Amino acid sequence: MLYDRLLVKHASDDGERKSGGGIVIPATAQMAKRLAWGDVLGIGNHVRNVKVSDRVLFNPEDQLEVEVHGQTYVVLRERDVHALASDRTEHGTGLYL
Repeated sequence: MLYDRLLVKHASDDGERKSGGGIVIPATAQMAKRLAWGDVLGIGNHVRNVKVSDRVLFNPEDQLEVEVHGQTYVVLRERDVHALASDRTEHGTGLYL
C-alpha cells in the first residue's frame, strides 16, 4: 500500500442478524445506513495510528473495492476510518472513537 492507504478485509455480516432484544433480522431486510467493521491487512508508509491486524470502523459507501486472487478487499484512506478497536491498551480501553 502507498501513502495513507489501508487494505481492509470487510468483516462478513452476510446472513441473518439478531437484535439486542432477540429479534431475528433477515439478510434481505432494508437497514438504515450503517458503518462496517473490517480487519486491516496492509498499511501505507504514511499511516500513523492504525497497525496491521487492527479492527477499523468505516462507512461502506466511501470504500473502493479491489479483487486480489479471487478475494475482495477494501482500500481506504486513514482519514476515512471512524474508529479503531485494538488490543493496545496503553492509552485507555482499546476502543478509540
